[in-house]
Amino acid sequence: MSVQQSLLMSNMTAMTTTPSVGEMLAATVPMARTLNLTYLETTAERAVLQLPDQPEYHNHVGGPHAGAMFTLAESASGCIVLAAFGDQLSRAVPLAVSAEIAYKKLAMGVVTATAVLGRPAAEVVAELDAGERPEFPVTVEITREDGAVTGVMTVQWTLRPNS
Repeated sequence: MSVQQSLLMSNMTAMTTTPSVGEMLAATVPMARTLNLTYLETTAERAVLQLPDQPEYHNHVGGPHAGAMFTLAESASGCIVLAAFGDQLSRAVPLAVSAEIAYKKLAMGVVTATAVLGRPAAEVVAELDAGERPEFPVTVEITREDGAVTGVMTVQWTLRPNS
């Protein structure tokens, strides 16, 4: 078992005293805590994270930098993956395979990322049970405070079985 897997497993085990998957992610992934993300909802059905309006992460037009929005959305996708498949960490490690993001409208102020699984978790686990390395998409919408969708990201994830 790798050091990363050990950290994830120990932190998931500690979740009985930790209030959320978001806090666990912030504790184990330094980049996720760098942006001061707020974890509003972290369940196996949906993850909702916010990026506060922080001038040090603005772009040339005064909104959140594209890299900050990418990190926000990727972090939301990681939260839902951990919430949905945290019980599988003893036998597989979740890994992002690819990510694609489309910036739709100018983002200004606080932005929110909402992630949902693209396949039922039970279907993914059944593939893992069958000895396969399942892949599944997570779709994330990034919105600004007025509800306008400013970006859409799809992260393709896999559960890589432990050797």
